[in-house]
Amino acid sequence: MNKLILLSFDLEEFDVPEEYGQAIDDSVKFKVSLQGLEPVLALLNRLNVRATFFITANFAIHHPSKMLEIAKNHEVASHGFYHSSFSTKDLADSKKALEDITSQAVTGFRMARLQPVHDRDIQSAGYLYNSSMNPTYLPGRYNHFFKPRTAYYSDKLLNIPVSVTPLIRFPLFWLSFKNFPLPLYKFASKLTLNWDAYLNLYFHPWEFIDLRGYQLPGYIKRHSGKAMSDRLANYLTWIKPAGRFATFSEFQSSLDPISLFRNDSNP
Repeated sequence: MNKLILLSFDLEEFDVPEEYGQAIDDSVKFKVSLQGLEPVLALLNRLNVRATFFITANFAIHHPSKMLEIAKNHEVASHGFYHSSFSTKDLADSKKALEDITSQAVTGFRMARLQPVHDRDIQSAGYLYNSSMNPTYLPGRYNHFFKPRTAYYSDKLLNIPVSVTPLIRFPLFWLSFKNFPLPLYKFASKLTLNWDAYLNLYFHPWEFIDLRGYQLPGYIKRHSGKAMSDRLANYLTWIKPAGRFATFSEFQSSLDPISLFRNDSNP
């Protein structure tokens, strides 16, 4: 298999400040994510890079024209109905809402904040893949160090964990991108891409807004706004010759369920 780079963005209501005790109006939640989406789409267009956008139905309903703009060049997948609450019914409801708006099939799901959801419920709602797990250990956030590190099937549902390096499982998600030296992140990315033949990376449009005015920890506000745009442009330009950017659905359809490594012994 050619090396593939699965780049994704979780497009949701900007509710992060509420996790840290700062009340925020619903209109601001939508405005921040919408404003951050503009430099993201401009960057992807400039570099001719396709991505997958995991979008809450709530955001999509409020901005249907933006959903159509995204769907022209990128994949639309589900990020649940609301970002701050969840019920099993939201799996099917969010899928239908996104499909009604974009007139395209929605085959993938990612749970808000990568919280656990039963695979059988995701599959029953009609999804073909799930990318809701970070297979590493981060105190107070994730405890999945011994879960499968690479893509695996659970019945007919393909699980695509967020990329971590082999062996020590250094995470390659948005927080490490913002807080570790870029040369270290690049080294870890190339190592993982060469080892696994694919990368699963994700960010949020709200990271591309200046976050200094919000009561958030420094590790979240670090490299926000233009600094984040410049940093990601640098990284994508660097990684682009090493593989082909593909959507998650393209990755899912390219795999052979019979030969795919299914157990959790991968390092």
